[in-house]
Amino acid sequence: MATLSELREMSIEQMDAILKEACKDLFHLRIKAQTDRLDVPSELKRNRKLIAQIKTLKREREIAAAKEASAAS
Repeated sequence: MATLSELREMSIEQMDAILKEACKDLFHLRIKAQTDRLDVPSELKRNRKLIAQIKTLKREREIAAAKEASAAS
């Protein structure tokens, strides 16, 4: 699990890969939670938090890029 400072240092491609993996893990955890008992129930919360952090950082970068583009023109 990557920390927020580690995520900030990553490229968009790296964040996309981690986001895809976290979404897949979250899906499997949800299925397992419905059918069985989870070993670590807090894992669901951690995955949701990681997904939200990655999406937030990606959006911040999009906004910063848009501001730079509008300032350049």
